[in-house]
Amino acid sequence: MYDSYLADATGGGNSAFHNVHNDYLHIVDPNERRRLALAEIDKADFGWNHVRAIVVAGAGFFTDAYDIFVINAVTILLGLVYYSQPPYDGIMSAASQTAVKVATPVGTVFGQIGFGYLADRYGRKKMYGIELIIIIVATIAQSLLSESRALSLVAVVIFWRFVMGVGVGGDYPLSAIITSEFATTKWRGAMIGSVFAMQGFGQLSATLVALVTTQTFRGSLEPYIEPKDCGGDCALAADKMWRIITGFGAIPGCMALYYRITIPETPRYTFDVARDILKAERDVMAYMDGRRGPTRRTDSDELQRVSDMHRYANDLRVPRPSFADFRQHFGEWANGKLLLATSLSWFFLDIGFYGLGLNNGAVLQTLGFAGKENVFRMVQNAQVGTIVISCAGSIPGYWLTVALVDVMGRRNLQLLGFMMLTTLFLIIGFAFDNLSRGAFLTLYIMSQFFFNFGPNATTFIIPGELFPTRYRATAHGISAAAGKLGAITALAFDPLRSRGASADCNNTTACSPWLNNIMKIFALFMFCGLITTFLLPETARRTLEDITVEHGSSITRSTSSIKTSTYHPYYRESSSTSATPHQGRFWDWRPARNRPAFRMRLFSREDTT
Repeated sequence: MYDSYLADATGGGNSAFHNVHNDYLHIVDPNERRRLALAEIDKADFGWNHVRAIVVAGAGFFTDAYDIFVINAVTILLGLVYYSQPPYDGIMSAASQTAVKVATPVGTVFGQIGFGYLADRYGRKKMYGIELIIIIVATIAQSLLSESRALSLVAVVIFWRFVMGVGVGGDYPLSAIITSEFATTKWRGAMIGSVFAMQGFGQLSATLVALVTTQTFRGSLEPYIEPKDCGGDCALAADKMWRIITGFGAIPGCMALYYRITIPETPRYTFDVARDILKAERDVMAYMDGRRGPTRRTDSDELQRVSDMHRYANDLRVPRPSFADFRQHFGEWANGKLLLATSLSWFFLDIGFYGLGLNNGAVLQTLGFAGKENVFRMVQNAQVGTIVISCAGSIPGYWLTVALVDVMGRRNLQLLGFMMLTTLFLIIGFAFDNLSRGAFLTLYIMSQFFFNFGPNATTFIIPGELFPTRYRATAHGISAAAGKLGAITALAFDPLRSRGASADCNNTTACSPWLNNIMKIFALFMFCGLITTFLLPETARRTLEDITVEHGSSITRSTSSIKTSTYHPYYRESSSTSATPHQGRFWDWRPARNRPAFRMRLFSREDTT
């Protein structure tokens, strides 16, 4: 065995470009080679390569959140420019506002499902970067639009926001899955959570850019008292402002684009779907060494890679992806309930999250940030109110999740968040008329905090861990698309909010007489999310392979004669002992740190001969 090992060794490799092939050449069993290569990632200490992965993926989410939530400022400015005539009087019509706001979530649904499938079909690396290019092009196109006789400018804005939504949707499964599959087991939740937490900074940056732009054009806005009076210099300033605010969203995406298109393929995809053993081993080392782009190799290395790919592809115990296997896998209740639970939890969450987030104006009216001495104060006050809410509630919630998600566990954190949101919305809904402005502000900030220290983060994290590699991106995309359907549903409550409002309410609290009832409805949806969370298992501090094996992966069905423990990247028993999953049952309330740890055993050359 040792003689053949020396004979098959390949040339090439140095301190910068490691020859990974020779590291595992002595191991004949492709499943054992897979186990050892994935263990390199799972047991790695947190390092700069992990930080780079977070920054590259997080830059996309920063851009996504910026582009989604900037529309709150843009609709105010579009009203000043294109709706100055009666009966609108400088306020964008409700139908147009809804259409502009709903275009992005609709496009996001298509992007999440489409890119999720394509990432499983063609690979994460091939798709990563394409969605960011779509976002950049659509964002720049929006900022350069002009009115014409043949087309309504608002209609073209709706089109480009739909296209942008497709790119935003693609970023959800791609960033989550790539981060998950490259993450160390110990801090996987914190890494995925850090990527998602960039949404908070994106939302805050959108508001800050709008505020700075408003201050820059203060001299043109301040002389005008009412929105309907905004003409001449005021309309010109507002037209420049919304284009600047929108176009700024393309900058972080451009900065991250190079790093996205030069990442290596995730080794789990290369092993389990592409079934290219040697390339997967190289991808592991490329990531661990922090390299970008293709790995340098000799001709003999490439010949060996192709030879191994054909020789061992059929020996890997991981099933090949197919539509029939997809139906069989998720047709079993043990697997189907997980996809149902992640999808419904995300759907119920986003009804409340986007129902408030995309209609901040009504809440800001109640909080007293809608007062207007002139057009400048009207625009400025809306931005200041959003900044207060973001800094006091949203951003702390995101980053406390990053700190505690691997300690408390994803499931417990999601249960806590839904429970607190149900309680807070019930208090606001039933005590609405008796709440002081300070009490309402406190309760609203607390709700933003528990959105993000809870289900808004965990609904993104859990689908990136819970499903087998061959369907992980597709399942995450389906779950995320269900969430965006919730966001679209939430926009239907906007007309309900103003039910019974008088025509002369003049942008005050009287314009939202049904806000208290909407909060009660949102409380019901949060309670539904609490119920669906009980279907989910705990995934903290466990390898992705252990999670999918325990919860009915078809790996075990297709290889019933093989013990599941023989290919697990950390855990291996003797051939006479069956692997018995013992961690993370859905009724297990123990914190992740108190659960039994896996026994580490890496094999020497003698073990495999």
